Amino acid sequence: MSAPLDPDMFDPLCPSDLMPIRIGDKWAGMIIRCLERGPRRFSELRIPLRGITAKALTTSLRALERDGLIIRPAYAEPVRRVEYELSQLGRSLLQPMAVMCTWAQEHWDELLDAREASSPLGRTEQAGQARGQ
Repeated sequence: MSAPLDPDMFDPLCPSDLMPIRIGDKWAGMIIRCLERGPRRFSELRIPLRGITAKALTTSLRALERDGLIIRPAYAEPVRRVEYELSQLGRSLLQPMAVMCTWAQEHWDELLDAREASSPLGRTEQAGQARGQ
């Protein structure tokens, strides 16, 4: 069995929607990272993904399974148990994801600046500066 997932695995101040390069939906990349070190149950995945609803997690898991990135073995034990794990195809994404994460870390300030500049508040401030206010 894998070590428990760190509840603070994903920084709440570092939202995934700031990442311009996305695999699947908003949560797919983070789910893949959660499965990096071995199979996990649904309830385990919700610990570091505290902002996700059960419905959104189910939808993301089904999409990842449909795309062949994860598999969902069910164990017929006295109590039925379902886990999610990366397929070989899903594991092949880990290295490209690491490269994307490194790129995002190197360009984080630029990404934040661009987002702020394009927000309604940022555009208002820029217009005021252009008029000399």
